[in-house]
Amino acid sequence: MATAICGWLRRRGVLVAPFKAQNMSNNSYPCAGGGEIGRAQVAQAEACGLEPSVDMNPILLKPTSAVGSQVVVQGKVWRNLSAREYYEQHEYLREKVEESYARLAAAYDFVVVEGAGSIAELNLRATDLVNLGFAARHDIPVLLVADIDRGGVFASVFGTIELLAPAERELVRAFAINRFRGDPSLFASGAKLLEEKARKPCLGVFPFLENVRLDEEDSVSLDARPPSESYIAAIRFPRISNFTDLRLLPIAWIDRPVDRKFETVILPGSKNTIADLAWMRTQGLDRWLLAQHAAGARIIGICGGYQMLGERIDDPGHVESECDSAEGLRLLPVTSVLLEHKVTRTVNACTRGGHPFQAYEIHMGETTCSADVPSFAYLDGAPEGIEWNGCLGTYLHGAFEDPAVIEEYLGYQAPAEAQVYDRLADWFAQSADCALFERTFLG
Repeated sequence: MATAICGWLRRRGVLVAPFKAQNMSNNSYPCAGGGEIGRAQVAQAEACGLEPSVDMNPILLKPTSAVGSQVVVQGKVWRNLSAREYYEQHEYLREKVEESYARLAAAYDFVVVEGAGSIAELNLRATDLVNLGFAARHDIPVLLVADIDRGGVFASVFGTIELLAPAERELVRAFAINRFRGDPSLFASGAKLLEEKARKPCLGVFPFLENVRLDEEDSVSLDARPPSESYIAAIRFPRISNFTDLRLLPIAWIDRPVDRKFETVILPGSKNTIADLAWMRTQGLDRWLLAQHAAGARIIGICGGYQMLGERIDDPGHVESECDSAEGLRLLPVTSVLLEHKVTRTVNACTRGGHPFQAYEIHMGETTCSADVPSFAYLDGAPEGIEWNGCLGTYLHGAFEDPAVIEEYLGYQAPAEAQVYDRLADWFAQSADCALFERTFLG
């Protein structure tokens, strides 16, 4: 919805930018000016016709465990904190959020501010950086969006509004019913009932939009994907990162050994490479992967997955774990050392076949090869990655988002992607009461 509003406003000729104060996601992207932000805000920037900037997502939490995250502030790694430690830094983090928002608000006609989770999380009010706490500080009108596809939409809308304090309730100017399957007019009576109960106008009933793909915000979205009968499998690590690398591929996501033979098995990125490698061994996926390779499967490792395929991963500074070193899967003749300095950059690359493509790097480590073997690709003529013994390793995120790269290395023809932002803008225009939106949110 936020991306659709960004696209709709841009098409009206106004200067608009996206903003999400705090994002929790291991799907990130490096901005051209340096630093990384969540992929969702990158998509919204594209819908606005803008280059992404770190001010669009000043706080990015990249989970490293069930209770802790790497905290990226205005694009740069700040600290690794537990949830409790994070809340103790509330004042400093709020200051950074305000700095970024002030720069955007001064440069653009409108800023589309996305919240996170529910606006009625009563236990988090004192440390709220991203929902009604932020909206209240800046007197921002709020659109409450309910996902009817999940069920319970009456309780969701009415219950949320009833839980708010009177001043907070005034900020909520309208609600929208999103992802309605079937004829939206059939919910007209339901929308009217909700308007009476919530004492707020309904902006519209928005149909479930098929065949429009946006980069997923985080791996929870994989739960909704049906099992794939693909010949390509990918390991779903507990701390998976940048799984959007594989969004054009028909992937069977697995978290335990399955009795199937695959032609290709992919190890995607990880926010904690050594911990996810240990998890693979606990699950028996290390032995399963080696058996797949022995049976002829091609094995591909991207970023953290590339490091796992090597002989050893060293972490002398305990950047990711308490382990000094961990043995790799020994499928590639490489060793990796995790370093405190984080590489975040976009690159122009070229396949061995000569196809140019754009990619990006986000990693804390260096990998060296002990053999003279072919590279995966070239960066300004310099070799990058490795291809050897039926295995391939690379640090280049986004390489397999290019259909030509997919065809060259995997022999698979990925479907062509249509421009989604115009479709989203049309969807908003056709489903929303645009006069109500202009009067309530743009006036």
